[in-house]
Amino acid sequence: QVRLVESGGGLVQAGDSLRLSCAASGQTSNIKAMGWFRQAPGKAREFVAALTWSGATTLYAGSVKGRFTTSIDGALNTVYLQMNSLKPEDTAVYYCAAGGLYRVIGGITPADVYDYWGQGAQVTVSS
Repeated sequence: QVRLVESGGGLVQAGDSLRLSCAASGQTSNIKAMGWFRQAPGKAREFVAALTWSGATTLYAGSVKGRFTTSIDGALNTVYLQMNSLKPEDTAVYYCAAGGLYRVIGGITPADVYDYWGQGAQVTVSS
């Protein structure tokens, strides 16, 4: 089992930055991929970013590429999502996820790659 605990959400203005953290505990040796997804009110969950547990490979959705960066601190078993130049359309609940396989389909890692999910962190960007 793997437990994921997110932190770092909040209310910011457009153009501001925010960093989300996702701390993993439990059987982290089984983790091969970490992902970030978000879900805005009334919309479907969408892929944001992913990285391999080694941190060697990262992947981003087109809507966040160049603004968001995901990274990992292996010593802390913590994954980060640095979000810069935030826009109102980035407003959503952000979820981190962990899976035993890194698989890319159509330029994203699909949600079914992941076995474990965090509780979600609200990010609100005002205009």
